[in-house]
Amino acid sequence: MTVELPCKPRAETKKVLVVDDQSDVREALRLLLKGAGYAIQTAESPGEALAATASGNPDLIVVDMNYTWDTTSGEEGLRLLDRLRAHRRDVPIVAMTGWSTIELAVRAMQRGACDFIPKPWDNGHFLEIVEKHLRADPEEQRLFDSELALARKVQRKLLPHPQFRAYGLECECASLPMSEIGGDLYDFLDIDSSHMGFVLGDVSGKGIGAALLVANLQATIRAQIELARSPSKLMQRVNQLFFDSTRPEFFATLFFGLYESDTKTIRYVNCGHPAPVILRTGNRAELLEPTATILGAFKSSPFQEQRVSFTTGDRLILFSDGLSEANTAEDDVTWPVDRIERLSRLHQEGLASALASLAAGLGEQADDITVMDIRAL
Repeated sequence: MTVELPCKPRAETKKVLVVDDQSDVREALRLLLKGAGYAIQTAESPGEALAATASGNPDLIVVDMNYTWDTTSGEEGLRLLDRLRAHRRDVPIVAMTGWSTIELAVRAMQRGACDFIPKPWDNGHFLEIVEKHLRADPEEQRLFDSELALARKVQRKLLPHPQFRAYGLECECASLPMSEIGGDLYDFLDIDSSHMGFVLGDVSGKGIGAALLVANLQATIRAQIELARSPSKLMQRVNQLFFDSTRPEFFATLFFGLYESDTKTIRYVNCGHPAPVILRTGNRAELLEPTATILGAFKSSPFQEQRVSFTTGDRLILFSDGLSEANTAEDDVTWPVDRIERLSRLHQEGLASALASLAAGLGEQADDITVMDIRAL
């Protein structure tokens, strides 16, 4: 996946995401759109397209209708179209295929595409279509779509920057909501000069209700920051407040870790969350299994704290169950650990994005997917 901006970007520059598995098509459209003054982002697979849509915030998406399954039916493109519309209902999507038929064009439009372009395309006509849909009057969008877009922007602002380096750590996070807004929480907390907290959680439910729970839980944790040097005390207090402020059927799984740069250790509480993986030198894997029950289930529960070393060369991978429960051809529930070990050899950087894209491309996305990669430098 590549990103290229115009030489002189302007505040009003629109970003176009081009999704096609043929490199020559991506390059031709990149040059065409760049020459017209647009910011360009490209993706070569459905998984990369979903990751780019979640992180890149495009203003318009151009989608090829055929990928690896076959070259003519358009079924894989239609499925991708469904998932992109679920993620970003406010973004116009233009469908493309070299095997254009009236039937496929109609099906694409019925599934949410705003327009359809056959290959080979006419450059002038292509740019006219892009310009038309980028200049569409926002008032023509449905009110519900506008409200979802606003909610998504608010949620994104509540979350930290997905990549940064601090405390002798390099951190990356990738999050792919199942729909417009998500129910996964990730956060990094500056405690003091030698302590950094990090959180990855998953609340019950989906959509706007789940997003509100995420905001509530994040605010609760940040409001109790003075307890962060004791993860067990922090989680006990957060659980009490979360229990009091939500209905009985609402709960959350959550991993809270506290990195101590002076001692090169992580103290953590795992509240019923999928076990993160620590990769030691030589790719030896350790799992940080749950130490406590889920948040919000009981007002008074013990929250046991554990400690592990985390020194130069170690790597910690956290993920939500949207990754661990992603469909696989082998139906192997242990697949995340195997794939983490394999992909970590290929990705010194960008492992979180690679894992999230992989999971999103395995089948119909049934839950939010969030991955956090923390490396000790």
